[in-house]
Amino acid sequence: MSNVEFSKKAADTIRILSAEAIQKAKSGHPGMPMGCADFAFVLWNKYLKHNPKNPEWLGRDRFVLSAGHGSMLLYSLLHLFEYGLPMEELKQFRQWGSLTPGHPELGHTDGVEVTTGPLGSGFATAVGMAMANKYLAAKIGLEDTGLLDNKYYIISGDGCMMEGTTSEAASIAGHQKLDNIICFYDDNSITIEGSTELAFSEEVAARFTAYNWRVINVDDANDVEKIDKALAEAQQSDGRPTLIVGKTKIGFGSPAKAGTASAHGEPLGEDEVIATRKNLNLVGEPFSITDDVYAGISARVEELVAEAAQWNKKFQAFVDSNPDSAALLNKMLNKQVPENILEELLAAAPTDKAVATRASGGTILQKAAELIPSLVGGAADLSPSTKTDIKNGSSFSPENRGGCNFHFGVRELAMGMAGNGMAINSGLIPYTATFFVFSDYMKPAIRLAAIQKLHQIYVFTHDSFYVGEDGPTHEPIEQIAMLRTIPGVTVLRPAEAKETAHAWAAALKADGPVALLLTRQNLEPIPAELENNIDINKGAYVLSEDKNFKVIMIATGSEVNLALETANKLRREKDCKIRVVSMPSQELFMQQDAAYRESVLPAACKMRVSIEAGTTYGWDRFIGSEGLAIGIDHFGASAPFSVLAEKFGFTPDGIIEQIIAHFKGDSKDDSCECDCDCNQKKCGC
Repeated sequence: MSNVEFSKKAADTIRILSAEAIQKAKSGHPGMPMGCADFAFVLWNKYLKHNPKNPEWLGRDRFVLSAGHGSMLLYSLLHLFEYGLPMEELKQFRQWGSLTPGHPELGHTDGVEVTTGPLGSGFATAVGMAMANKYLAAKIGLEDTGLLDNKYYIISGDGCMMEGTTSEAASIAGHQKLDNIICFYDDNSITIEGSTELAFSEEVAARFTAYNWRVINVDDANDVEKIDKALAEAQQSDGRPTLIVGKTKIGFGSPAKAGTASAHGEPLGEDEVIATRKNLNLVGEPFSITDDVYAGISARVEELVAEAAQWNKKFQAFVDSNPDSAALLNKMLNKQVPENILEELLAAAPTDKAVATRASGGTILQKAAELIPSLVGGAADLSPSTKTDIKNGSSFSPENRGGCNFHFGVRELAMGMAGNGMAINSGLIPYTATFFVFSDYMKPAIRLAAIQKLHQIYVFTHDSFYVGEDGPTHEPIEQIAMLRTIPGVTVLRPAEAKETAHAWAAALKADGPVALLLTRQNLEPIPAELENNIDINKGAYVLSEDKNFKVIMIATGSEVNLALETANKLRREKDCKIRVVSMPSQELFMQQDAAYRESVLPAACKMRVSIEAGTTYGWDRFIGSEGLAIGIDHFGASAPFSVLAEKFGFTPDGIIEQIIAHFKGDSKDDSCECDCDCNQKKCGC
């Protein structure tokens, strides 16, 4: 059997495996795996540098299935190339507990490089992975050795090309001349609703040419020889990322369903699957694979393992000859954070005057970047405002791959997805920054980071209506509740510089995504006599209290200053006994045991007040049914922040007025004044 005949038979095997697994599950997308099988097999068998016996091998290329609905294509490849995915798992496609979920999931199945599903997300994530690899190679001194010249292969479909995140990310990749990216565009002209002509008529090749991509056209991408030729050409870099536009037939091999919309997102039908196996000349029972296909791929696996072993020898020689680079690489691959990181960051925090937490955060970032070589990042054209440039670092560019400051432009969604890729790739703890209100643009990326448990840090500044003059479009209100509802995301809203140092330390040691919410306006330092109480790792802690307190005031971020000021005014003027709790992270607080949570918010105290310059949504679980949530359940306005604070009741007098109005209304004795020391009545305080 010639190489061409073997490749065609192996691709047909992938087609029928995909169709049969989807039919057995009675759910899935057979069309894309069947249409892309020729490209995928030629890639994996001849061009993809990988090691099935060590899926985490540092020298490997990455394969990203951006069209994640075609997951059976990937699972078939992983089975055939001996990644430890047995046939029984293919038969359990989309079933509870299987290694073959509906869309590929990072960390769930060996050989899956990224969680994909939302179209375009895989493409944009791969752009971040490609940037991270360029940076790592330059940082370690491997740039010209050929040891870390990994390529990033993507399969995208029409849906990916329609999604805006692909456009944003492709623009970044072209600008950065990421010649380590090779994307195959499965141009089959079919979507769920029917022909792409219903909603999509642009010239994709022309668009990518404008993005500074090289474009290779394949008029029949179900021809293995033409695919081989295109991939061979793509290996020869011209200094740009490459898009292979391959005309395929969706559901290729199916006698009745090929080229139809019904092949996209529904099983072929039992009779059609049988007819397809016959049409492909693959005689046998369902899920059967001929010995020659297994044997041919197994022989290639042996070659791949041997090639990886040769790479390992060369890499070890580099390590032995370059001990400083080896030590740095070890730190980066392990994402080492110094044990005394909190002490170091506290020493760097500006604590001698009132300062915005975006500014103190920027100062603290400089020290963190000095101590942690894995820490890199950038902003969506806002680093002067978010204070997130690493001052002693240069900018990442085609001319300087070792620059640690990444410029994402005004592309928040692509930035978030690229940040995911940087976190997935080896060696980096990325941060991405923008104004908090624009986290709306990043939500899909943040959600995917949480699903994948990626260690990425989001620096969201201008975190409340205190943005002021820019008005309601730029003043985040509901965004904080949005972040808190995403499982696995830790939200940290520090009160001032020392809490910001604690927050950065916690973020650097986290095992998942963390959002730092920082202010535009200046905040007074926590008084020296109280700073030893700070304990952000617990999520909430008692900052200040009176003996026999009757009221608990819970505040976050900039409102901690306000809570302290309000408490002191009530103590002076009303002789009220108050506990002030700083709660920078609801998530971390809820992770503490019941005894600790009770010690901070004792159930016996019903007079609880939360203060936060955002929506009051979700605060009821901390203040109870009788408590008072002070916040903003409407949009902001354009005015100086001090005016807004007064108008919205975020002054000591405004807070006191709201407290009295709320608790006085429930009082059993309206004659009871705030200086009353009675435990039986709800005092005006």
